[in-house]
Amino acid sequence: MSLRLKWETISSELVADCKVFSVNRNLSFVPGDDGNLGTHDFYVVHPHHWVNVIAITADHEVILVRQFRHGIAGLTLEIPGGMVDPEDPSPLEAASRELLEETGYAASELIHIGRNHPNPAMQSNHCDTFLALNVQKIQNPSFDTTEYIELTLVPLSQISSLILSGKITHALVIAAFHYLQLYESVKSALISQPGK
Repeated sequence: MSLRLKWETISSELVADCKVFSVNRNLSFVPGDDGNLGTHDFYVVHPHHWVNVIAITADHEVILVRQFRHGIAGLTLEIPGGMVDPEDPSPLEAASRELLEETGYAASELIHIGRNHPNPAMQSNHCDTFLALNVQKIQNPSFDTTEYIELTLVPLSQISSLILSGKITHALVIAAFHYLQLYESVKSALISQPGK
């Protein structure tokens, strides 16, 4: 890595602990053009890692969840997902748990299709995206005390139009469906070229 691109942390101070994330004030430096050090404060948010699940039924319908988001003070249309809890053995287990809790559905197969950094400018966590195939409802949802969720099933073929029309605006959900496109493209290429 170029010396001029890499910042070094001198000190880090916890300034807020907000249950689902903490905030640190980092004092960091980078060498300047003249050899002097440029020193600045940076605030870094440390959420838990996250998971997202694209859950598809045998009829090629996607389970979407509609819920109120306080950041925009409005409703969003999303896929199931949430935090990787400390007691979750893995992101895959967290994805399975979140899917069951939020929707009451379970999958015959969960496939990891992507990982991204939600906002690397100020957040330290990553978000894993899973594809859940042939999901079936096995129980009623069991929401957290602050969760009020409405489920809707939408044909997979309509997802692109929901994104283009602005009905799906959550960046991580849009990224998840891009991962699905990439996964399907690679899978199709492998099927069309057997033996590779």
